[in-house]
Amino acid sequence: MRRRAFISLLGGAAAMPSSLWPLAGRAQQQGKLPLVGVLVSASPPHPFADALRRGLQNLGYSEGRNITLEVRYSGGRSDRAGEIATEFVRLGVDVIVAHFTPAVRAALGATQKIPIVMAPAGAPLQSGFIDSLARPGGNVTGLSAMDAEIGGRRLQLLGDLIPSLARVAVLASTTATDPFSGPFVENLRLAATRAGLQLEPMLVSGPNEFESAFAAMSKAGVQAVIIQGLFDPHRAILVELATKHRLALMSGSRETTAAGGVISISANFLALYERGGAVCRQNHQGCEPGHSTGRAAHEIPGGVEYENRPSARPDNITDIACQR
Repeated sequence: MRRRAFISLLGGAAAMPSSLWPLAGRAQQQGKLPLVGVLVSASPPHPFADALRRGLQNLGYSEGRNITLEVRYSGGRSDRAGEIATEFVRLGVDVIVAHFTPAVRAALGATQKIPIVMAPAGAPLQSGFIDSLARPGGNVTGLSAMDAEIGGRRLQLLGDLIPSLARVAVLASTTATDPFSGPFVENLRLAATRAGLQLEPMLVSGPNEFESAFAAMSKAGVQAVIIQGLFDPHRAILVELATKHRLALMSGSRETTAAGGVISISANFLALYERGGAVCRQNHQGCEPGHSTGRAAHEIPGGVEYENRPSARPDNITDIACQR
């Protein structure tokens, strides 16, 4: 039975010698280049594939020379993600690199044998992808963005910006669309209870429900809204609706803040995308699950990105590693 390591970290992977990556060896024995299926939970253009390529190039791998990448985009559709994962199995890929939770879920639905690299996924334990952080088991390895776990920090930052903050909404997907929304919302709910705030979850199946969700927020007297990262590519309409309803918008994307959002905090996803290449390399036979030690965001320089309008920056977040 193949055993492999799991890394739960923000933007960091344990360095391992390239000889430990088995894909090239297995593929050469079969007279072909190692084939990596890349499943992106978004529509092109998207930075994931290019960042993954950079990560692989830093390790000495180049497309067409010693590795082949098959990149597919699901456009945020779970049914399309499932079709792509099934196609990868049919193609006989050596490993599937899955971008975000919906892609990991689709890959697991298609195979229990081909190694799956989360690059990254949120709340992998709560989402049922692994048995535990120490002993993940199965065929899943990779990176966790720890995005659900910083719900308390999100609310603290909003409170620093809005001293009268009392009611906050969270715009998240239904769990049928993305299972990560469950732990994402629950972490915020627990943090809001501790802080004495009222949380208003607004669960939607897609962008076509944004307008009605924002109208409901306004009616409920919400002062700010936190956006699940899955919806960040729709920043234009989100900023427009937040402005229309006079809501402070917190996202997981500095691009959204630049487009008119108030503040953002998230993992440094570009760094995580590049680290996906290192996880591919370290995936090898005989490695005990949990062999690599996870590290928290504040332990990794640049592991968390913080971006806000210059006039709105709080003074008490020096413990967060920032990139500007």
